[in-house]
Amino acid sequence: MEPGLVLQAVDLRGQSAGGPGSDVVLLEPVEAARAAAMEPGARARFIAGRAALRRFAAALLELPAGELKASYACPRCGSGPALAHGRPGYTRGGEPLPLLLSMARTPQWILLAGLPAPRAGMRLGVDAEDPARLDFDGFDAVALGPQERHAVENLAGQDQLRERARLWARKEAWLKMTGEGLRRDPRAVDVLARPGLTDLDPADTGLPGTLVAAVAIG
Repeated sequence: MEPGLVLQAVDLRGQSAGGPGSDVVLLEPVEAARAAAMEPGARARFIAGRAALRRFAAALLELPAGELKASYACPRCGSGPALAHGRPGYTRGGEPLPLLLSMARTPQWILLAGLPAPRAGMRLGVDAEDPARLDFDGFDAVALGPQERHAVENLAGQDQLRERARLWARKEAWLKMTGEGLRRDPRAVDVLARPGLTDLDPADTGLPGTLVAAVAIG
């Protein structure tokens, strides 16, 4: 694992948003506008996640959270304070802050990854998955490459679901790192032994053992 990488899990159970003093005050106007268009459950998770990301970044940089200005980057849409999606980042006084960030969500948990003072050109992506979410027919055909499908076919029951989730977490982490996201066919990204990918142990993340997670750094 890359020296200096910091991981933090946030339990969303019991979190709420809205009202004075809530997490919503930590959002940029463009983030709050995006949240307002969501249904209540998704809105609460979005707000909690963005607030947690800002606090996480501020703690790593040893700065007040209120002094950070969100600046997301999207390969298609560009970057800056007008965006509420893409690769997360922050500025202060108009200057980009030296920190790589990535965030993953499951229905009940958020996983944050941060790398302060990264080397020039470095990129970061993290993902977490619940194996139970992938228990449906057709997943392998649309998500896995030939060698990955073969690896999954040799397993059964919970072992098969966990391997599916492990591979999917690796794919999502990689595609977040590159910035391609699911605009790229995940079947074309073989992650069985791709350099730059690391499976994360629950002991390192703070996530429950029922989930799997991966990080990509390159």
